[in-house]
Parts: sequence; structure tokens; C-alpha cells
Amino acid sequence: MKRLLVATTNPGKQREFRRLLAGLPVEILTPEQLDLELDVDEPYDTYAENASAKADAFARASGMVSLADDSGIEVAALDWGPGVRSARWAGAPGREADRLLEALRDASDRRARMVCALAVAVPDDPDPAIEVFTGVMDGAVSTRRRGDGGFGYDPVFLLDGRTTAELPEREKDRLSHRGRAVAAATPRLRELLGLP
Repeated sequence: MKRLLVATTNPGKQREFRRLLAGLPVEILTPEQLDLELDVDEPYDTYAENASAKADAFARASGMVSLADDSGIEVAALDWGPGVRSARWAGAPGREADRLLEALRDASDRRARMVCALAVAVPDDPDPAIEVFTGVMDGAVSTRRRGDGGFGYDPVFLLDGRTTAELPEREKDRLSHRGRAVAAATPRLRELLGLP
């Protein structure tokens, strides 16, 4: 069976990618399963560059087709930030939703969007070939946490009256920024992996 490396150590992303890629007849592997411990810098100003750096590093280290994403939330009241700095801006994992609610306590404009750049790197001599696919989900920030699903900003990201933490997984996967990026990448992944 063909193998695909999902280059993230984030458990929430790993679960989501396993669901999103379930339609591909491939073995989905994570860095932990390969004993790969890479600390890849994400110094860039774009999602695409950060995702590409991760996919490139993991493809080189594993010799496998590797998929990595960089994603973030962009909020109108924060001048469309924090963007590529979303994870670091929150201060600590698990604090994302609360930090955003604090920042928007007095904001009337609560428009927001979630953005994902998904990089696919194919090992090649001398350099991996990298392609990037994007997905965007427009919505707003709620005034309080709602729902038990998802991770990160999901408990406060509103989409059609519900937070993405309140959506059934299948519906969230179809509508989310990451789901849209994976959908855009899937035909190319099939080609690269030699799948029907």
C-alpha cells in the first residue's frame, strides 16, 4: 500500500487529516510513527511558505510524499490578524479561543476567516518538488465558547449560526478551510501516489 506522511505533531490536526484523507487508499503516517523528530522553523510571512518549509523538511527526512499545512484565523477587528502568527499569538496550546474572546471583548465587527495552505512535497533529487493548495472559510467570532468538538479556534468560530466546534465532524470537514484545501489537493495526491 502507498504511504503518505502527514507532517504534523498536533493531535487535533492528525485526527482531522485522517478523516479528510480517508477516501484515499493509502497508509496515513505521522512523524511519531516514523520516529521523526524535526523542529522546523516557521519564520515566513505567508501560510504557503511555512507549510512548504515543513513539507520539504519531512519529505527529505522520510523519503516519502509529505503533506503539511499552515493555517490561521484572520479577524477584521484585529486588522485581519493574527494570521500566520495565530498559534503563537494565543500564547499556549488550548488558549486560542479564550485569547481571541478577550481581544474582541468590545468589538462590534466580528467578521473573520480561517485560512489553510496545504503543501505537498514529493521527494526528488536533489530537492523535493512542492505544490501548495489553499482553502478559506468565512465566518465570524462568537461572543462565548460553544461546542465540544474540534480544537484551536473552533469553539468561537461561527459559521451559519453554529461554531465549528458544534458541527458534526463530517459537516465541518466539508466546510472547513482545511477540508477545502484537502479537497483541492486530492486529485493531485492521487496522481503523485499513482492511485486510480
